[in-house]
Amino acid sequence: MAVEQKFREHGCLPDVVDVAPTDLAEVSYDSGVKCELGNVLTPTQVQNQPTVTWSTEPGAKYTVAMTDPDAPSRQNPIRREIKHWLVVDIPGCDVAKGTVLAPYRGSGPPQGTGLHRYIFLVYKQSSDVKFNEPVLGPSRDGRANWKVQDFAAKHGLGKPVAGNFYQAEYDDYVPILHSK
Repeated sequence: MAVEQKFREHGCLPDVVDVAPTDLAEVSYDSGVKCELGNVLTPTQVQNQPTVTWSTEPGAKYTVAMTDPDAPSRQNPIRREIKHWLVVDIPGCDVAKGTVLAPYRGSGPPQGTGLHRYIFLVYKQSSDVKFNEPVLGPSRDGRANWKVQDFAAKHGLGKPVAGNFYQAEYDDYVPILHSK
């Protein structure tokens, strides 16, 4: 199924981006699960940083962002969006060689708030992007009320070239995550 169709079906378009990515980003977790355009995963399954791959152009650099637009809930998203992961200056798909502006933080939806969408977006960078952004630590501090589309516009990233998303709701791992 087309990426754009699933982004529309689940409201990622227009809640997070005005233009859906055309290509699929492959997102795999060490727990054995994969992100599959809206499938339901658990916070326990996605607690560790995933492997993300996408179609690249030789010599190009990319930005990967993961965001939750459903904070504190999809019905009342007054903290939209939560920045769960942000890596810039990635050569090709080698995320480990990029610059981490926000380390990966797994899904931690509050109890009783239903399913949250966790959206991965990949942007191709122009040759000389200067990211003048604060570097965050692993805690929740500084992650709320962030807009990936505003970040992309500020840095001239254009529309996302690849994307994917899953949904998750509260499980017993969430209190452990929030204690970190």
